[in-house]
Amino acid sequence: MSSPTDRYGSDVLSGDWRAPVRGRAKEQPAEIGLVVEEVTTEWCGEIVGIDRDLRTITLEDRKYRRRTFPMGPGYLIEGSPVILTAPVQVAAPARATRTASGSVAVHDVKARVARQSRIFVEGRHDAELVEKVWGDDLRIEGVVVEFLGGVDDLAEHLRAFKPGPDRRVGVLVDHLVPGSKESRIAQSVMRSDVGKHVLIVGHPFIDVWQAVKPERLGFDRWPDVPRSIEWKKGTCQLLGWPHRDQTDIARAWKHILGGVRGFQDLDPTLLGRVEELIDFVTAQ
Repeated sequence: MSSPTDRYGSDVLSGDWRAPVRGRAKEQPAEIGLVVEEVTTEWCGEIVGIDRDLRTITLEDRKYRRRTFPMGPGYLIEGSPVILTAPVQVAAPARATRTASGSVAVHDVKARVARQSRIFVEGRHDAELVEKVWGDDLRIEGVVVEFLGGVDDLAEHLRAFKPGPDRRVGVLVDHLVPGSKESRIAQSVMRSDVGKHVLIVGHPFIDVWQAVKPERLGFDRWPDVPRSIEWKKGTCQLLGWPHRDQTDIARAWKHILGGVRGFQDLDPTLLGRVEELIDFVTAQ
């Protein structure tokens, strides 16, 4: 044992003095969705693209900016160095036994001829979300989903559609809460002469974006946006996402929709309402 005054008592060469501080790099197959940091630029992002020749990868950061980097060494995963290699080739997955909505999957069956009944939703984002989760079920049932571009003209759309016993309409409305404009429109329609052939249900969210569980997107809760600010733009701003124009909003929605793999990624409030509409328009 060396004394406290022995400046050379410890053997500085006793360990592996050549080993890097962060440890030696390990090989890591590059996969879509993997988050890495490029060491020379400190660019951190998710792998969203892999070149067909397996020479480069494309990283997207939290603000949806993208850069391309070469495959190989020079990356960190959670602070540990890695060498990115070609993705592992895996066998084709077995056929899914469940659809994204949780229903039993039915394979090799042609889509049913579209029913006369329809489901109306307010906007394009609502329609895309319904398609992603319930699309397989709707094709089997022959149900078409149409978006209205807003609920203000719902009565006019219904008059043009002419609902009837064999021509039912289910309507999914955003922000259907007591006292809201949407609830007043729904009540008016249901009291009309076509009301018995129409079912209007809704969720309490200001926008269907909020029906996606926020933890699936990496944050704890959707932000509270002041009423003086347009909701989608304000949400992007408070989350630190680009929000200058409609292109940024569309890109934000693409990111949100990408976080949805199935019904388990959605708030149960929306799940129940969509299932209710499907049952209504497919009832014999």
